[in-house]
Amino acid sequence: MVKHLIGLLTFGSEEEARKISLKILEGKLAACVNIVPVNSMYWWEGKIADDREYLAVVKTTETEVPGIIDLVKREHSYQLPEIIFMPVDAGSGEYLDWIDRTVNSKAKITDNGQNF
Repeated sequence: MVKHLIGLLTFGSEEEARKISLKILEGKLAACVNIVPVNSMYWWEGKIADDREYLAVVKTTETEVPGIIDLVKREHSYQLPEIIFMPVDAGSGEYLDWIDRTVNSKAKITDNGQNF
């Protein structure tokens, strides 16, 4: 049985979030990425930081996680980017099947979004 995961990635700009999310999608490493503006508060270098960030919510399968982690570490501007994955314990069977078909198809995508 395929294990589905939700990934959380944060970025300092919408542009960077979109750029890396597009690479994830083009590589068929995920079926969907939502990008949401968030206010983040966290400890960094002994102080509490309060920043505007962009959260990418990634829907994928367990087999694609290493590729996503490698891509994000290679492309991200942060010294220590947030890269977290959590299992999906339940969900719409049709939606989870769509994730499987999308991630596993590895088909090329044309400019108009059609598989060939």
